[in-house]
Amino acid sequence: MTTPPYSLKQLVLYFLWLGTIGFGGPVALVGYMHRDLVDNRKWIGEEDYREGLALAQLAPGPLAAQLSIYLGYVHYKILGATLAGLAFVMPSFIMVLGLGYAYVKAGGLPWMQAVFYGIGAAVIGIIAVSSYKLSRKSLGKDWLLWAIAIVLAISTFITEREILWMILLAGIIVWIYRFPPKFNDIHNTINFSPVLLQVVGNFPINEKLGQIGWFFFKAGAFVFGSGLAIVPFLYGGVVKEYQWLDEQQFLDAVAVAMITPGPVVITVGFIGYLVAGVPGACVASLATFLPCYLFTIIPAPYFKKYGKNPSIKAFVDGVTAAAIGAIIGAVIVLGNRQLSDVVSLLLALFTVIVLLKFKRIQEPVIIIVAAILGLLIKGFW
Repeated sequence: MTTPPYSLKQLVLYFLWLGTIGFGGPVALVGYMHRDLVDNRKWIGEEDYREGLALAQLAPGPLAAQLSIYLGYVHYKILGATLAGLAFVMPSFIMVLGLGYAYVKAGGLPWMQAVFYGIGAAVIGIIAVSSYKLSRKSLGKDWLLWAIAIVLAISTFITEREILWMILLAGIIVWIYRFPPKFNDIHNTINFSPVLLQVVGNFPINEKLGQIGWFFFKAGAFVFGSGLAIVPFLYGGVVKEYQWLDEQQFLDAVAVAMITPGPVVITVGFIGYLVAGVPGACVASLATFLPCYLFTIIPAPYFKKYGKNPSIKAFVDGVTAAAIGAIIGAVIVLGNRQLSDVVSLLLALFTVIVLLKFKRIQEPVIIIVAAILGLLIKGFW
């Protein structure tokens, strides 16, 4: 086994940095990991990255967090996966705890709408550029992969959710196209079984924390798709079923997740804080991220063992193309909602131009400028 070109400490520090300044949601974060770890630093190989992206797309839970866990596993196994995942999630968790405290003390965050107006537009631009780069790199000139990506983009835009069976079907189509039926190798197909549902069966804590833990565990274990895909599930439980939050509090929780770096799913920490303070935030976050951690490290050895097999590689290529298409569809959905007027559209276009023309300008700088512009624009209107 060759020595990795980086230490575990360097990898952990990278994910700590990305979790601290990585704005833009799962699409942008996935793009940052490819740019930084594959293209620039060359710590992770293209094939390993694609395998990780495919696995993260196939399993339930937050896409970016799962990819970070898998990339940690590539050279440093379970210890690397655990430390990379914790380093990536912890900064945004601490931030939402602070915002939750401020929210409760102030009785709301009225300034958030103005800030989010500017940041939201910039985030759309960041995501669009990341999607463009990821598409060029991963799809190349393969007409079949492009066709799959386009179909998934359209389906994601229409349904506003990622459809798992279509992602799996994409992998099978590419597999069969490149290697016409050889069904004797079907035993190598990766099998994902939700065998861990009883992990949260009995919480040695009070009833409300037990409810929070079980509800958010289900959210992490059963919701496929990244980022905002979990929002409808959370709304049904948090607002409608348990009535822990009202409509405005829930919308504020989603906004907090969008204006903080790291995984968008960290909104569960903010919700947990509003419901039951710091213990609620910890239980909600742990219960949501535990399934994605387990669903990544358990299949990871099989991906590492069989991922270089040409048939498996064809399957992974198809799934990756489908994932990219779903990401593009999500960009269109988010843009349609966020870019509600000429000013926000211009902010998004300006972000795209800056990122493409001035490659040394980092995304956090754009986010800060966009937040200030949002406050100024909303202040004058």
